Amino acid sequence: ASDVYKRQLTTHYSLLTTHFPMTDDQTTRSPEPTPLRCLIGAVISAGIAVAAYSLTAAIAQSFANKPIHSDNFTVVNISAAVRTLVVGIMALGTGIFGIVAIGLVALAIQLSIQKLTKKEEL
Repeated sequence: ASDVYKRQLTTHYSLLTTHFPMTDDQTTRSPEPTPLRCLIGAVISAGIAVAAYSLTAAIAQSFANKPIHSDNFTVVNISAAVRTLVVGIMALGTGIFGIVAIGLVALAIQLSIQKLTKKEEL
């Protein structure tokens, strides 16, 4: 069964590579980072971070306004854990997108400085 699977996999791979050949430019070339691309990415990431922060605050407020009504200790513990997990995951996503936005702005500044110093050397 293993040999049959290997032959099928090899056949499918050879069909894919013959119908859709990839050149070296497609596999190794990636676009150069520019300050404009970095700033556009930073604006997008910051927008997502603001939206995620707003959603996190709304979720936390909703959880705070709706306390858990149960006499069962296990239900209370599981509900508190799930609520904490939901707010924590949202906060983590907010922080990640915020840090990415800051990093992209810093990269745009670094690229701009490199371009200015390169022009002065020439």
